[in-house]
Amino acid sequence: MKPARRVFHFVNAGTLAAAGLISCIGATSAAFAQADFPTRPIRIVVAYPPGGSNDFLARLFGPRLTEIFGRQVVVDNRGGGNTIIGTDLVAKAAPDGYTLLLAGSSSIAISLLHRNVPFDVIKDFTPIAGIARSEFMLVVHPTLPVTTVRELIDLAKKKPGELNYATSSTGGPTHLGPLYFEMLAGIKMQQVPYKGGGPAMNDLVGGQVQLGFANPSGAVPMVKAGRLRAIAITGEKRLEVLPQLPTFTESGLPGLVLRNWYAITAPAGLPKSVLDKLSAATQKISAMPEVRTAITRQGLDSFSASAGEMTQLRKEDMGITGKLLKAANIKMVE
Repeated sequence: MKPARRVFHFVNAGTLAAAGLISCIGATSAAFAQADFPTRPIRIVVAYPPGGSNDFLARLFGPRLTEIFGRQVVVDNRGGGNTIIGTDLVAKAAPDGYTLLLAGSSSIAISLLHRNVPFDVIKDFTPIAGIARSEFMLVVHPTLPVTTVRELIDLAKKKPGELNYATSSTGGPTHLGPLYFEMLAGIKMQQVPYKGGGPAMNDLVGGQVQLGFANPSGAVPMVKAGRLRAIAITGEKRLEVLPQLPTFTESGLPGLVLRNWYAITAPAGLPKSVLDKLSAATQKISAMPEVRTAITRQGLDSFSASAGEMTQLRKEDMGITGKLLKAANIKMVE
């Protein structure tokens, strides 16, 4: 029996050196690419149609990021699918800092409402910085004969299931607000879902729907123009831009608390050097007096939070939103 042959593969030392050199060059190139970030245009995806608060904030921060980085920052509206379309686009993008998402706290509800969401709203995103917060206004079309929370409750009890309200997404704050209101007041209304705050506001102003919980950024101008009537505001204090508007606590419903945050996020796996650059630039913009004024004029609260603070806030909101959805008996959908 012949002994088994051993086959030896000889590799030229020059080949090994070349391979090592290529590997080093690749790693060095990646490091330089991160250090030089950005070297091309950046896209901020908004998972809603134009006109809502997410869109407003993206267009407020976008031009200023352009000035800081010297690279064009564009806003890309990708509404539809209860925000899943735009959010999924960013979740699956390369984690290089060139595709970002202007996210709101409504994104937390997505994973809790849909069984087959193609992403994990916590694990698949890297928070960059928080940029704004807001309470929500209960507004009605002027043809609805109510001026206070009590009058609206009385009318809804006389017409159970007849009053309808607009929502910018299912499971988001504009949906949870009315559901919470129904629970506390013992009434029943009908939801009319839209693909974003802009379309919802347009039909509310047009009278196609009767009421809604709206973000102040879109509702305040309509109230001041007399095209909507404001009834109450969630939160502990009145709005600076509408000081005559009472809180729900002042109106007899102290348990109705609803707050939304907005943040710029990126796909998971974003290199720390890129994250630090984006976070520093975003927080620098948040500190600009003209930006703070613009946010306040929209009825929002100026809010600056670091990446770490936003990570913790998102986890806390996941628990809170889950409890609220369960209390409202909202079932998961496909």
